[in-house]
Amino acid sequence: MWARPTGDRRRSALTQEAVVAAAITLADREGLAAVSIRRVAAELGARTMSLYSYIESKEDLLDLMFDEANREVLIEDGLPGDWRAAIILIAQRTRAVLLRHPWMVEVAGRRPQVGPNGLRHVEQSLAALDPLRLDPPAGALICAAVDDYLLGHVIREVMTGGGADRGAAEAARSSTLPYLQRMARSGEFPRLAPLLDAGMPQVGETFDQGLEWLLDGIARSHGLPAGLPDGDD
Repeated sequence: MWARPTGDRRRSALTQEAVVAAAITLADREGLAAVSIRRVAAELGARTMSLYSYIESKEDLLDLMFDEANREVLIEDGLPGDWRAAIILIAQRTRAVLLRHPWMVEVAGRRPQVGPNGLRHVEQSLAALDPLRLDPPAGALICAAVDDYLLGHVIREVMTGGGADRGAAEAARSSTLPYLQRMARSGEFPRLAPLLDAGMPQVGETFDQGLEWLLDGIARSHGLPAGLPDGDD
């Protein structure tokens, strides 16, 4: 849709931005399944057909929603000069946005996203590695590895309630605990039992440590410095 020309639109109090904002609010509140042209029109108090002056299809709407949410990932104040600090900042910002809008994970899995804010996000990720003067393919591989870790972690967080109703997630964990304790006492799980007794780490608490391990491995495998003094080239 990004490459299609925009035709003349009838004058209306509606705007594409308002339609997208209403759809994002709906998806945040009720999930992606609730989003339809008809439902968004109802949220705006508009006729369904009037939205087609701004949105050609539901797929276009999802693309626009995803790209608008990606605007929140962009760091406007400049990146740290240290490559690790810059990558960590971007990853933490991206994780926060995905947990705020968990439907983005589902949209990302539907088809490639090439909106302008998504491209700006890729550009800022590559810019974070500028101090290392890597070949473009090497930089792209590092960014892909970080994104793979990030998305996998966020999916686990969403599944365990990190991006949804935390009360419901906690209730589900509490209801499962007696079963896990019973299985641990069976003697079949000698390595898992001590973990259950000590308390399993919550998935939301492991993100920063896992990211540090990943960056340690990337630095060693590429012969990179662990970090650079802020502002150095």
